[in-house]
Amino acid sequence: MPRGYKPPSQRQLRVGEELRHIVANILERGDIRDPDLAGRAITVTEVRVSPDLKNATVFVVPLGGGDATPLIKGLKRARAFLRHEMARQIDLRVVPDLFFEADTSFDEAGRIEALLRSPVVRRDLGDDDFAPAATSDGIDGADDGE
Repeated sequence: MPRGYKPPSQRQLRVGEELRHIVANILERGDIRDPDLAGRAITVTEVRVSPDLKNATVFVVPLGGGDATPLIKGLKRARAFLRHEMARQIDLRVVPDLFFEADTSFDEAGRIEALLRSPVVRRDLGDDDFAPAATSDGIDGADDGE
């Protein structure tokens, strides 16, 4: 963990989850008239809120995968509308400023899954994964009695 890292407070987690639901509902209704967002199904995977609750990072991924770059650009253009709609639905002193990022956790999970299914790793994870590995010169770490 980085030095000075502090996990999010319970309040940050609650506000982040509430904002995630609100943003997802706004996007689901289809009220945003942006060409990059029109007719696209968007999944809001997480919202991380700063400790002072003034900034929120919204992680999104296009449903079914694909390039998220035009999606992020469209959401940045619609940021003011989203904040306005959020202000109507949540009771906070200050409505957080929104920042959008593509969620790469699904790509990372797929990469790890592919690694675990590779023949090299499967060989290492076989039933005899705790047995000492034999080397090409016959030395396997066991005493041969010589």
